[in-house]
Amino acid sequence: MKIKLSFIALVALVLSPSIKAQDAFPFELPKEKPNRPLSLALQRNYDQYLAPRPEDNELYSQFKYTELKGFDYHNHDGTISRRDPSKVIFANGKYYVWYTYRNTPTPPQGAKKSNDTIPSSDWDLSEIWYATSDDGITWEEQGVAIKRPEKPNVGWRSVSTTDILVFKGKYYLYYQGFMEASGKRGDDCPVTVSYADSPDGPWTATHQIVIPNGEKGTWDQYSIHDPHPLVYNDKIYLYYKSDFDGNPNLVRMQGLATADHPLGPFTKHPLNPIMNSGHETTMFPFKEGIAALVIKDGNEHFTIQYAPDGVNFSIAAISELLPIAGGPFIPDAFTNTKDGRGITWGISHLINAGERGSQHSILLRFDCDLSQDIHDPDMKHHSNIWHYKPEFYYKLGLNNKQKERIAKATEALKNQQK
Repeated sequence: MKIKLSFIALVALVLSPSIKAQDAFPFELPKEKPNRPLSLALQRNYDQYLAPRPEDNELYSQFKYTELKGFDYHNHDGTISRRDPSKVIFANGKYYVWYTYRNTPTPPQGAKKSNDTIPSSDWDLSEIWYATSDDGITWEEQGVAIKRPEKPNVGWRSVSTTDILVFKGKYYLYYQGFMEASGKRGDDCPVTVSYADSPDGPWTATHQIVIPNGEKGTWDQYSIHDPHPLVYNDKIYLYYKSDFDGNPNLVRMQGLATADHPLGPFTKHPLNPIMNSGHETTMFPFKEGIAALVIKDGNEHFTIQYAPDGVNFSIAAISELLPIAGGPFIPDAFTNTKDGRGITWGISHLINAGERGSQHSILLRFDCDLSQDIHDPDMKHHSNIWHYKPEFYYKLGLNNKQKERIAKATEALKNQQK
């Protein structure tokens, strides 16, 4: 009788619906969403990302970096800085890139010490320069593209953070124009634009504000930064960033303004801000929509996002070491494409070159596989973190205030046990 009952219990256990093999999640990860109850995490794996495995996700990539040749930084003493590169374009048989260029007698000294020759910040007292390259690695600097105009025109203090648009055979450079030293009241730098018939100029300044700051009490009332133009849906889509809140830290989000012509008028999108994270603005056409590198700041930093309509973005991948202020090479950025092919490389910057007191920014190249046209397994590794030596982690160690807090907590525990 005892044996019979044990047999019945075993049969019942095998037939229990909670553990039947055909009901458990399969060993081989399905390529398509299985028709079974799924946890929220598994639902996201199929509904949010372009593929359930990162290596099959066309909007997932690691990023490789290469030092650029041809740029001199004056022994990295902080007097020369290059930062915030534009998108890279190919014209006249070579690559072009534009960027913020500062060449001052001293490194930045802060707003209080700044004057007509001493910069307050890394982007103060700057011009927009450009360079060309045959291979994307060795560059030849061509000099100034956009000079600072005479006071009181937009940008008389500094012009910076430019991006390029090609539209109906003409070239347009959008950039921030500072009317005072950065840091005195914030960043008073509305977006303006210059245009030319050739990427080599000469450039004609409009001296007009393209996208005005928002009304008092709105999210972009103080700053509109990082203009990033694309041709999409038969319009000029100009993405930008704003800083707001400041309680106590600034919040940074992305907005969108559209126009029928590069010189405007531009209309801000009613859903602004359209992205809840990101510092610099880096977008590119992908399939029928727009993809974005959300590089830092906000809840969704270090993500790659996608909006089928160019407005409503969702996380498509999570990566690390995304290019800071990335300016990709986007062959179809201005073609009004309905099937964006993606990106494989571009130029970005690092802002901490040089020793303390002489820090400045440098340009570097990034490569990736965010393209429909290639499949590079070496770019699809899930993580590069394990490459870092212990010294890398120790550099991210505790500050003195944190060490004191930990020591006090330990001392309190010891006193409790006395």
